[in-house]
Amino acid sequence: MGFTDFVSDAGLTLANNFLATRSYIVGDAPSQADVVTFKAFSAAPDAEKYPHVARWYKHIASYESEFSTLPGDSSKAFTAYGPESTELPVNPKDKPEEDEEEDLFGSDSEEEDPEAVAERNKRLEEYKAKKAAKGPKPAAKSLVTLEVKPWDDETDLKQMEENVRAIEMDGLVWGASKLVAVGFGIKKLQINLVVEDEKVSTDALQAQIEEDEDHVQSTDIAAMQKL
Repeated sequence: MGFTDFVSDAGLTLANNFLATRSYIVGDAPSQADVVTFKAFSAAPDAEKYPHVARWYKHIASYESEFSTLPGDSSKAFTAYGPESTELPVNPKDKPEEDEEEDLFGSDSEEEDPEAVAERNKRLEEYKAKKAAKGPKPAAKSLVTLEVKPWDDETDLKQMEENVRAIEMDGLVWGASKLVAVGFGIKKLQINLVVEDEKVSTDALQAQIEEDEDHVQSTDIAAMQKL
């Protein structure tokens, strides 16, 4: 188990998949696991190719002055952390192509009895009508807990939250929020939201929030679950 490297495309893809659902390398707070992994990078990862790694890297960089105070074992190598398996998921384009519609009732290339063909076509039409009557599938949605970190203890958190909630997107619904102590008198905003997966990109949303440079230092996804 563990990361392999942060230079090759395979190694970075592995890390990107691992951090797609995680805010930190281990647990729910920054630790020495994040520090040793961060230091293993020679440069910031490409945000377009590896958005989740880039998000994590940017967030951990904000703790750089506190690296020595973070909990954990700093003697471990970055390869001690990461996914259970180093096998990458199969690219959908490499999978064998499937027929657009399965022949549910079978057919032979040889000449068939006209009555059998008519019966099969009738059953096929009944199946299609039944399928159409069910209507479209409900849109896939996710519940996301987003953390917004201010610059310091003098940042106007009320205004920061108002700016966050002012962002409107089709398929985005803001939920409850709270302030969570970080340390040194600083508090971060933790806010829940529901997004339609096909309409809202969490990466794009984070980028838009971080445009508020007067209030926002960084953002991070603390949790995400499908609804």
